[in-house]
Amino acid sequence: MASGTVTSSEYISHHLTNLTFGNHPDHGWSLAHSAQEAAEMGFWAINVDTMGWSIALGVLFTWLFRKVAKTATSGVPGSTQNFVETIIEFVDENVKGIFHHKNDLIAPLSLTIFVWIFLMNTMDLIPVDWIPFIAGEMGVHFMKVVPTTDVNATAGMALSVFALILFYSIKQKGLGGFLAELSFQPLGKWMLPFNLFLELVGLLAKPISLALRLFGNMYAGEMIFILIALLPFWAQWVLSVPWAIFHILVITLQAFIFMVLTIVYMAMAYDHH
Repeated sequence: MASGTVTSSEYISHHLTNLTFGNHPDHGWSLAHSAQEAAEMGFWAINVDTMGWSIALGVLFTWLFRKVAKTATSGVPGSTQNFVETIIEFVDENVKGIFHHKNDLIAPLSLTIFVWIFLMNTMDLIPVDWIPFIAGEMGVHFMKVVPTTDVNATAGMALSVFALILFYSIKQKGLGGFLAELSFQPLGKWMLPFNLFLELVGLLAKPISLALRLFGNMYAGEMIFILIALLPFWAQWVLSVPWAIFHILVITLQAFIFMVLTIVYMAMAYDHH
């Protein structure tokens, strides 16, 4: 909750600024103490909080699923095993319904995307002041705990999927076949420049749509939580609880959409025209 001499704009700016480490022109390699310093560090600066939380949640996902796999029983499953099996079956059904080719990577990739993004999105349900306050008491200036509200994280995941799309498109069709699809569709070889323009726009739109859809929805959700935190205490409870309940749907839906679009794009990489 904003208090003391901190203005509303300062409060919002603080909660939307990442803990950034980079090479500052004046201070060398250090943590940024303001958004301006972070911007001055340039492209090679790293958002430490985004990396830290995303890696920690990835490790949590890996540890939990590995533990369940090692202790799985064919008898009556426990609640954790039942929960994990439900998620795996849900992802597997979506993969089988969309991807009609043979590739052992797609199902594990889809499972990782869905669960990992869901866990990162779920961090948005933690009250906005709790972790930044604890970090502040430890001398850490900024702490954003929702990795998917950082476009660098969503763009990184989208570009990784895009690299797989290009790899399997060339692997399945050959470089010549892939270039032919870009050049001769949909209007034939005599319209090559126009075809190439249309196909390149569609191709480049895939990672952009993946990255910005997830980032935009989660950033907007976090912003609403921050704005609610600026209200009087009674209003916070009246508004935050219904929004948090609704936001559970947004959290799950965004993870699902990213997973489904990944499967669809990978299926398109395999399809021959």
